Amino acid sequence: MGVAKAIHVAPIARKDADALVKRVHYSGKVVNNSRVHLGVFYQDRLEGAMQFGPSTDIRRTLGLVKDTGWNDFIELNRMAFSEALPRNSESRAISVAMRLLKQHAPHLQWVISFADGTQCGDGTIYRASGFVLTNIKRNVQILRLPNGVTVNKKTLDNPNHRAPDGRFGSALAREQGATPIPGFQLRYVYFLDPTARARLTVPILPFSEIERRGAGMYRGESRAASIDGDAPGLQPGEGGSTPTAALHTEL
Repeated sequence: MGVAKAIHVAPIARKDADALVKRVHYSGKVVNNSRVHLGVFYQDRLEGAMQFGPSTDIRRTLGLVKDTGWNDFIELNRMAFSEALPRNSESRAISVAMRLLKQHAPHLQWVISFADGTQCGDGTIYRASGFVLTNIKRNVQILRLPNGVTVNKKTLDNPNHRAPDGRFGSALAREQGATPIPGFQLRYVYFLDPTARARLTVPILPFSEIERRGAGMYRGESRAASIDGDAPGLQPGEGGSTPTAALHTEL
């Protein structure tokens, strides 16, 4: 790992994690229901953050691993690293985060996260960190309005988000010219409990499938180069699971 060993991972306050994500993450947005916030420090400066929390679609996600309870898994909602971090810091930070989860939340069996292959990347960091690839699907969830603003279909379909005339939903957004951003969404799973892997209810896809389907992306640019190895850069995460409320304090 070289100089990457100089980083330090520790719990931080939500406000500090949110500020880092808004400054560094490509979306500039945080996930409001994140519960666990880990900071990545380098030379005594906060240069990265990982936020874990509940899934936005927990009922569907729950079935990915047979016999999983509602509190048995968690999602990496947001992951943001600044350019100041040394090479390989991302995979090392994730490795430390997984050890902390195992130590302080032993009931957790697995972690889920998503790579946004429409605006960011196809999950290079996840692959370098021991996650397995379980799904590649063409994007229909993230929409872009004619003014360049991006919106999530789930947000649009929430009745609490209404237009001035009272209408809401993705159908309204499409009336206004919103279209899905070309690209793919990729789903990754990390097994904190190795026995959970045998209960996975979907196939594990070879990483070569990413390029075969034309889903390769790095730093927002489609790519056809090799996907092996680690690399610096920002990676997204959204969704998740029900976390342990005491985890942040205990950590």
